[in-house]
Amino acid sequence: MRRKGEASSKRTGLYYETQAAAFLEKQGYKILERNFRCSAGEIDLIAREGEYLCFVEVKYRSKREAGTPEEAVDGKKQKRISRAALYYLMRQGLGDTTPCRFDVVGIRPEEIRVTKNAFTFKR
Repeated sequence: MRRKGEASSKRTGLYYETQAAAFLEKQGYKILERNFRCSAGEIDLIAREGEYLCFVEVKYRSKREAGTPEEAVDGKKQKRISRAALYYLMRQGLGDTTPCRFDVVGIRPEEIRVTKNAFTFKR
């Protein structure tokens, strides 16, 4: 059974992921997947920018006291995203020579910002 706040959080997350996707498209990214899920984890957006396959985490922060959106992508979250990215690459038949990077889209009420290559692959 889903908790009361879970549905609301999921709706909020989808709203900001949609905003992030639109922002990235304006920046020249081509969105390939949204909310990619597997047993290893979840990736909010998978996109192509030039030669790079980008695994994108979207984070929203309404208050500065909560820290930056990028700070919310801690080591544990980076590992889950990395594992899900590896699964995605294998599932798509893409080798380890595919140029990839991990980007974070940080959203605040006053701005949307992309941090390209925000972290490296974590095992």
